[in-house]
Amino acid sequence: MNFILHLLLDAAVIFGLAYVMPQIEVKSFGTAVLIALILGILNFLVGWLLAFPLNLVTFFLLTGLVRLVVTALLLKLIDKFMDSFTIHGFWPALVIALAVAVAGTLIDRSAPSEPMREAGHVAVLAPGR
Repeated sequence: MNFILHLLLDAAVIFGLAYVMPQIEVKSFGTAVLIALILGILNFLVGWLLAFPLNLVTFFLLTGLVRLVVTALLLKLIDKFMDSFTIHGFWPALVIALAVAVAGTLIDRSAPSEPMREAGHVAVLAPGR
């Protein structure tokens, strides 16, 4: 359920930014859902391959920034393969990456998954306290 929520929120963020920013073009919300799905798959499969060397260069001190840059690079890669999605420049891709990261963080904080609670990433108060 959390994956579907992330997917729909990422698609809404991408579609909303395409509406606001003239450098981003998305044909429909269905295209935005497809972009969010491909971005999630690429981040899972290829993102760590790109992030690891960049993290080595920064001595793992800028992990969050590296993740944003990798997500922006993956968005530019998706742009090259899809005709119905266009990003003019790297900075708009970085804005999308930042907005998707913020939206994902808000989702994780408001509706944490069971593994996140067990790992102690999110504090959950017991009812009645």
